[in-house]
Amino acid sequence: MSAVVAGASAPVASVTRRPRGGLFRAILRNRKAMVGAVLLFLFILLAAFPGLFVPGAHHDPQAIGDLPLQKPSGAHWLGTTGLGQDVYAQLIYSTRESLVIAVVAGLGATILSVIIGVSAAYLGGFADDGLSMLTDIFLVLPTFPLIIVLATYAGKGNLTVIIIVLILTGWSYGARQMRAQALSLRNRDFLESARVRGERSSYIIVVEVLPTMISLIVANFLGAALYSVLTAAGLQFLGLGDPSSLSWGTMLYWAQNQGALVNGLPAWALSPGLAVALLGVSFALLNYAFDEISNPALRPVRRRRAKS
Repeated sequence: MSAVVAGASAPVASVTRRPRGGLFRAILRNRKAMVGAVLLFLFILLAAFPGLFVPGAHHDPQAIGDLPLQKPSGAHWLGTTGLGQDVYAQLIYSTRESLVIAVVAGLGATILSVIIGVSAAYLGGFADDGLSMLTDIFLVLPTFPLIIVLATYAGKGNLTVIIIVLILTGWSYGARQMRAQALSLRNRDFLESARVRGERSSYIIVVEVLPTMISLIVANFLGAALYSVLTAAGLQFLGLGDPSSLSWGTMLYWAQNQGALVNGLPAWALSPGLAVALLGVSFALLNYAFDEISNPALRPVRRRRAKS
C-alpha cells in the first residue's frame, strides 16, 4: 500500500515544482522567440559596432565619392547614391538611429501606459473615470495624421521631437491593456493584506502589482517598439525627419527623391525597406512569443510520448 502511495505522489511533485530559469527555458523552446531574439541581437551588433561590418574604404558613410549612381559592384556592394556615397555603409550605420528610436520611444510609451493604466485601475473612482476618458480620446484619434501635424509644427527634422510624438501617440492601447489586467488584480488577497498593513498606494502598485504584470509589460514594450520603428520610418520617408541624419527612413527619402528605381538602383530603395521590415519582424515575433509564454491558452499543444 505504501508503494502505491509513493508512486502516486511522484507525478504530483513533478507537476507542482517550478524549475529555476523557467522563462529562459520557455524562450529557448519557442521558435518565434528564438528567431526574433537572433534577429534583434544581430541589429544590436550592427548598431553597436558598425565599423566591423563595413569595409575600411567606406568607414565614413557620408563621404562624397566620385562615382554617383553606381550599380552594385565589388567596390560598392549596394551601389552609390547621387552624391557617390556608399549605400551599404549608410545601411549599416543607419541601424543605430533606427534602433534608438525603437527602444527609447517604445520604452517611453510603455512607461506612460503603465503609469496611466495601472493608476486608473487601482485608484478607481474619479481618477479612473478621468484617465479612462483620456485613454479613450487618444484611442479614437486618427494617429498618423496627428503625428504628421505634430512633427511638422513642433520641430521638423528634430529627432527628439519625433520620439516625443511617438510616445504621445503610442501609449493609449497599452494603457487599456494595463488597466484591464490591473482591475483583475485589485481585489486579490495579497493586495488586501498590503492595505491592511497600512502600505501606501505607491508602494502597493510598484512592489505588489507591477511584478505580477512583467510579461504584459514586456509584450507592450515590444508592440510599442514595433509601432515606433514603422511610424518613424514613414515620417522620415515623407521628409519630416532630418535629411542629413543616418536612418533607414532617411535613406528611403533620398532614394525616392533621387530616382533610385528610375536609375536602375533597386538595392538603394529596397535595402532600407527590408531592414525596417526585419527589425519589425524581430519585435513582432518576440511579442507573439511572450504572449504564448505568459498565456498558457495560447501555447501550442505538444504531443507527449506515452510512457512504456
